[in-house]
Amino acid sequence: MTSMERTGLIAMALCLIGPAQAQLLPQLPRVGGVTDRVTRGLPEVGERLGDAQSLVRAQTERVRELVRRHPDRVAIDPDGNAVRANELIVLDADETVTQAATARGFRLIELVELDGLGVGYARFATPRGMGLTRALKQLRGVAGGREVSADPLYFASGGLGAPAAGSTIQVGSAKGRIGIVDGGVPAGTPGLARQQSFAQGGPRPNDHAAAVASLLTGGGGVRASAPGARLHVADVYGGDPAGGNAAAIGQALAWMARERVPVVVISLTGPRNPLLGRVVAAARRLGTVVVAAVGNEGPAAKPAYPASYPEAIAVTGVDARGRVLIEAGRAAKLDYAAPGADLFGLGVDGKARKLRGTSFAAPFVAARLSAQLGDKGIAAALAALDREAQGRGKRGLGRGVLCSDCATRPR
Repeated sequence: MTSMERTGLIAMALCLIGPAQAQLLPQLPRVGGVTDRVTRGLPEVGERLGDAQSLVRAQTERVRELVRRHPDRVAIDPDGNAVRANELIVLDADETVTQAATARGFRLIELVELDGLGVGYARFATPRGMGLTRALKQLRGVAGGREVSADPLYFASGGLGAPAAGSTIQVGSAKGRIGIVDGGVPAGTPGLARQQSFAQGGPRPNDHAAAVASLLTGGGGVRASAPGARLHVADVYGGDPAGGNAAAIGQALAWMARERVPVVVISLTGPRNPLLGRVVAAARRLGTVVVAAVGNEGPAAKPAYPASYPEAIAVTGVDARGRVLIEAGRAAKLDYAAPGADLFGLGVDGKARKLRGTSFAAPFVAARLSAQLGDKGIAAALAALDREAQGRGKRGLGRGVLCSDCATRPR
């Protein structure tokens, strides 16, 4: 079998998966200069591709299952994004907008002012039986030019394998506060300073959040990339099927800003949203920087948010050999790369698990940014990161790889 035929077989296998899933699958490198590299390690490529596909399928199935089980809480918007069902958000809504919306049959759920950020919005329930597209059009018609949107859901950008054995690694001491916007973490998480819920039924620990925390402060055989850091954790999922929405993330970031947490990890991805964009920008002005994963939907996917906001630090993942993950998504701009595969983290049960996904690269970059901040401003700290980053200028790595030796690798 020739090299070209082998490459063709991989492409055919992807096509057989079906159009709905193929749209979300990671894209293979184009045939040409990389053909030899692909065919030399064909079994390894197959394994990596299988890992990547499983991550994408897991998220696709999660969305389908949420809509199937909770049609009153989760819906799909005209762009194919999962959103809170029967709800819309209007930024900077005042009494005039509220009265006009009410006259059209919309019900005001709440008026929210995010203290300190200068961001306010109203949540409305749509009129009974009115579709989302029509509801958006009608509410925009009375909003006086204010931004109106659905409330999209944001999903984790990584997966955990089965528990694995590991040896205990002692954690040193350091200073600094790092925030995590995700699910909840176990009460005994090393370095946990505060935990607050922004969703019904929370805080509720989940494996993804626990893994992100373990990469920062270690424990259970996992090396700490930010030893001694004090973690502020915001649970935006709780037990709510529509958890992880833009409104909850916005409230969590406002809390982080009030707590003066300088670096916040958000390993969640979803669509662009005016409320979330406004909050990320306002938090940055107050000294709270979002470090966000670019997601796992492949390089041909739409830009992921919040990573794509100019005020956020966008992070992709690399494997143990420094190769960009085949499933890594993209952002409107890419800042750094860090380990995102071939590494261990902890689940809620405290056991080490193999991790894969750009989710797990973001905490490493957050750890290095926290270490560089000290008494410096954000600009000076980022300049210091640029100096320590490796592989600057290489395609797909942004300004380079950080914390390449921070990961706890399989033996």
